[in-house]
Amino acid sequence: MAEQVERKLNQLERLLPEGLLVDAAWLTKHGYSTSLRSQYVSAGWLEQPTRQVYRRSRDPLHWSQAIISLQTLLKHDLTIGGRTALVLQGYSHYLAHETKAVHLYGPNHPPAWLYKLPLGVDFVYHNSERLFSNSALQPSAKSETPSDAPSSDSLPGGPVPQPWDHWEKKLAISRPERALLELLDELPDRESFLQVDKLVEGLANLSPRRLEKLLLDCRSVKVKRLFFFFADRHQHAWLARINKDAINLGKGKRMLVRGGKFNAAYQITVPEDLDAVQ
Repeated sequence: MAEQVERKLNQLERLLPEGLLVDAAWLTKHGYSTSLRSQYVSAGWLEQPTRQVYRRSRDPLHWSQAIISLQTLLKHDLTIGGRTALVLQGYSHYLAHETKAVHLYGPNHPPAWLYKLPLGVDFVYHNSERLFSNSALQPSAKSETPSDAPSSDSLPGGPVPQPWDHWEKKLAISRPERALLELLDELPDRESFLQVDKLVEGLANLSPRRLEKLLLDCRSVKVKRLFFFFADRHQHAWLARINKDAINLGKGKRMLVRGGKFNAAYQITVPEDLDAVQ
């Protein structure tokens, strides 16, 4: 019996990296019964940060470990996006540096236990299919990758792996081009026009190919109009390489700010202090 216990523990060390999380279903699938899990918790080999969730560690749990676990071990189709993705990639000069909310994008909600973890941050879920079509996640026709698995660069809307601390596994986060559009979707209720304006001012090195692909796939007229409004204000080199005529900007006026200034070019109202181009 002792030999079997040691063998199962050795297997668990190989399967479950220290610090990462798995749920009861994952452990059952890998041969760890309810009674065995209870023994491991009692012996201190596993801890339970919340019900039906386990990890091998006595160090404090960080939100990044929870997301890495969902994206890798538990195979949830979730990407860190919006404000959080921009901060993690260093575009945080005009954004709050302290992580109070982690924005997650995917076709399905994360498991309920994620919101019960004692992490001190709020997880904000966004349905990625509401903002973008699936074609943004398909290989580009220009890709010449010979492998069946396309390179990350051939997926204009796909995430990029972000190294985190000492972890071998990496966070999957939105590229800055997609994260910008996700951030624009939060205007005007949950983001600041002034902060977004200053952020776009510093985004001189975006990829026009990715931007155009994402704009073509974007379902939100509001987001597309806001994108070109801010892009016109700052006139980065990538703007001239985007075929604006190919982007559907819809029809009719959009009042985004009550009492704001009307921008005739994109039929939107914006704050007075942004000096909207007429």
